[in-house]
Amino acid sequence: MNIGFIGLGQMGLPMARNLLKAGHSVTVYNRTRSRAEELRPDGARIAETTAEACNAEVVVSMLADDLAIEAVIFAENLPAQLPANGVHVCMSTISVAMARKLADAHGQAGKGYLSAPVFGRPEAAAAAKLFVVASGLTKLIERCRPVFDAIGQRTFVFGEDPAAANVVKLAGNFMIGAVMETLGEAFALLRKSGVDPSQFLEFATNSLFSAPVYKTYGEIIAKEKFQPAGFKVPLGLKDARLVLAAADGVAAPMPIANIVRDHLMSSLARGRKDWDWSSLAYVVAENAGLQDNTNQ
Repeated sequence: MNIGFIGLGQMGLPMARNLLKAGHSVTVYNRTRSRAEELRPDGARIAETTAEACNAEVVVSMLADDLAIEAVIFAENLPAQLPANGVHVCMSTISVAMARKLADAHGQAGKGYLSAPVFGRPEAAAAAKLFVVASGLTKLIERCRPVFDAIGQRTFVFGEDPAAANVVKLAGNFMIGAVMETLGEAFALLRKSGVDPSQFLEFATNSLFSAPVYKTYGEIIAKEKFQPAGFKVPLGLKDARLVLAAADGVAAPMPIANIVRDHLMSSLARGRKDWDWSSLAYVVAENAGLQDNTNQ
């Protein structure tokens, strides 16, 4: 398949690499060209403009946030650049409002559009083990299955409204944030009671809470290994704000989401913009009077 790929950050670059490994023809574009050049040895073609990347059957975008979508997708009028039968697959974590704006813009241009955000950290992206959450017209999802299969281990479909996948992504990220919050609170209790959090984590993840999210984030939090970050605090804070905006739009109270947002904001306020978002648990520890100066 002939694929254009726009946005080569921590997630986008390994995703594009896996498309190349799967045998697809991939043209990549990134505003910082050096990131695109990293894929030249893998066989990628380097686009000078978004228009060049859009000369493809499927164009995937993996941009950081709504502002990047505005700067790249709308400022460059990507829908108009797609070929007549082209499909744009937005895999970014964005607001529900932006997802609807994208769907409307592509509809007005008569072009195909899908939302397909992913779950997984950069190491999962590198291993092609992401979970893809897709929504949009069924015929377009089926056309794009080879893309999803090359980057992920499973694709979940949530109907034909493109924005539905974005709600699912925000709800999922909220649940991850809530897990990190509960881990931070439990570990603070354990540490202040003289119990080793790592020993507790071994028990918990081999009995009551065996899900990958507890194992992955539990180890990071127990060992306080917040750098290098797989997903930085500002991005986590962005997602917390997005889920609260989505909740506000449908009058769904989310008090835990407010706690997660506040602890991420505290982490950012304390100069930890380059820490992993799981460092919200470190804020919980500080609030409990616990300090570990190795992270300062």
